[in-house]
Amino acid sequence: MRWSTTEVARMTRVSSRTLRHYDHVGLLPPARTGHGGLRFYERPQLERLQHIMLLRELGLGLPDIGRVLDGADETAALRRHHRRLLAESERLARLAATVAATIDHREKGTTMPADDLFTGFRDDPYAAEARELYGEAAVESQRRAASWDDDTARAIKDSGDAVHRDLAALLTAGRPVDDPEVQSVVARHHGWVSHFWTPDAAAYTGLGQLYVDDERFTATIDAHAPGLAAYLRDAIAVYAQQRLT
Repeated sequence: MRWSTTEVARMTRVSSRTLRHYDHVGLLPPARTGHGGLRFYERPQLERLQHIMLLRELGLGLPDIGRVLDGADETAALRRHHRRLLAESERLARLAATVAATIDHREKGTTMPADDLFTGFRDDPYAAEARELYGEAAVESQRRAASWDDDTARAIKDSGDAVHRDLAALLTAGRPVDDPEVQSVVARHHGWVSHFWTPDAAAYTGLGQLYVDDERFTATIDAHAPGLAAYLRDAIAVYAQQRLT
């Protein structure tokens, strides 16, 4: 089967203008273009559009979405997004239950136990996924980050962004990953990671690989410069071999 732009817009509530833009930037070319420039979409394009809409819901911009879709196993990526969405829906359900219980107590004129007031706020929605994918150390790092005050969290985020900007500049300049200046920035990156947990050579090398394997990390890092995640992975491997073994 095939669907026209008008039919796809009706099904998805994505405007025809947006679909034309997705085609223009290479994110969603139609299956074919007919007379007068009419675009027609088939099943693979609809499935790709579904994934685009999902990633938009998760807050990714179009360049990052393009890199995710073109550089990853889409089914594996969808499984990870599905787990994340399920975790988020469970968190919202717990919050809704806490609010409902609060309303019930207020209407009945009873006092809700103090501990119950905060039931829906305690569980990290991504802890189970982090434990499954990356181990207990990742969950502990999430707990540590959750304990920071706003100023500390902002300062640590800014230092991480500075590392990525400096590496992006070196990548753009064509510096090899074993260049001393690149390795100096990677040393700063290792120090930044140590705010969360201090990785040994194997763990740090594994973290670098994770930056490429998990499209969420890749999209965030590559937002500073295309290919930065892979560049950082390779630079980390050099650093781990030279400085951490």
